Amino acid sequence: MKTKVDVLVIGAGPSGTIAAAILHKAGLSVQVVEKMKFPRFVIGESLLPRCMEALEEAELLDAVLKNKFQRKTGAKFVWGEKICDFKFSQQYTKGWDHAYQVQRADFDKALADACQEKGIDIAYETEVIDVKIQTGGTSVTTVKTKEGATHLIHAKFIVDGSGYGRVLPTLFGLNKASTQYTRKAVFAHIEDPHRHETDEPDEPDRITICVHNLNTWIWVIPFSTGTTSLGFVGSPDFFDGFSGSLSEQYQQMIASEKTFKNRFRDLKLIWNEPRILQGWSTTTDTFFGNGFVLTGNVTEFLDPVFSSGVTLAAVSAQKAAHLVIKHFKGEPVDWQNEYVKYMQTGIDVFRTFVNRWYDGTLFKIFFAKNPNEDVQNKICSVLAGYVWDDTNPFVVKSDKTVCAFAKYIELEKQ
Repeated sequence: MKTKVDVLVIGAGPSGTIAAAILHKAGLSVQVVEKMKFPRFVIGESLLPRCMEALEEAELLDAVLKNKFQRKTGAKFVWGEKICDFKFSQQYTKGWDHAYQVQRADFDKALADACQEKGIDIAYETEVIDVKIQTGGTSVTTVKTKEGATHLIHAKFIVDGSGYGRVLPTLFGLNKASTQYTRKAVFAHIEDPHRHETDEPDEPDRITICVHNLNTWIWVIPFSTGTTSLGFVGSPDFFDGFSGSLSEQYQQMIASEKTFKNRFRDLKLIWNEPRILQGWSTTTDTFFGNGFVLTGNVTEFLDPVFSSGVTLAAVSAQKAAHLVIKHFKGEPVDWQNEYVKYMQTGIDVFRTFVNRWYDGTLFKIFFAKNPNEDVQNKICSVLAGYVWDDTNPFVVKSDKTVCAFAKYIELEKQ
């Protein structure tokens, strides 16, 4: 572990490794500290095309390709007999036409291993317990190893990509509650031998989002190994309607959804028990400060419905790394406009889509009887993660455009 570096990166997830790789490529000395031992499980298994650009610039794309993850070419939405199938190749914004569906334990480790191969030091099972930042922005960080030993790391700048760990917001008292409604997810990795049967939504090359009821939806994320990630997301009271052990409740949930209950008959879990995730929406008072910047889910995590988490993590790391490099060159950095305003633009677009999904507005557009191709392509760009394209009205005036078009569809029916 280095004791003096240009940049200390907290967290070895996608945000931390992308930032570290770009900073290292620019000639800066980097130390990464990670509380967990890899591989480890984390949610966020369906990538979007926009994050591929960040991986490519960080020169981490080869590490992804070597693992032969499931290629993802779109997103499919199912509501009973109604289907809305977005293909990234038809999106309005020019960019990547595919991404990947990944087991995050393998994906995150692949990125971290690639960073180490580049010569970037990653200290695993090392927890940040204190950070003191001086007036000029230099910092002294106290870390504790799994053996209980403490070390000091002197850095000229800190990038916090600690995700749900929220290291600096917690140490500096920056956390605040999100405006997002509290939701819960129950999910598991399962065997999926019947995925190619014709009476089921069987495409392995896309995520399927199934509307279970107006307050609950289901993700189906097939992996290249033949297994699938299957999760139910809804208000906490939805889950109160099931009884028994968590595995029994999970099986009851699957049996209650006719769209794919046949596909997942004879259910076999890869894990011993399903897992629970809840209370995930948290934000912070600021995305930066004297000598530090927050990236990824440390800023804000909205909701898993449009798979925005890894993309926002990747793009924020990419953007922050460029500005840190600019800072080290002695050039002035307007963090508020160049970073916060930029990231907030993308977050707010996804926030619109999350809110309009849960209030049913998007259902009117997605499942319209005669969908408008131009509108579908522009929405597809948002679903691909291109939420900074200011030529797309579903980006620049996101909420107004979504609501106006949904109203137009309603009027057209009359």
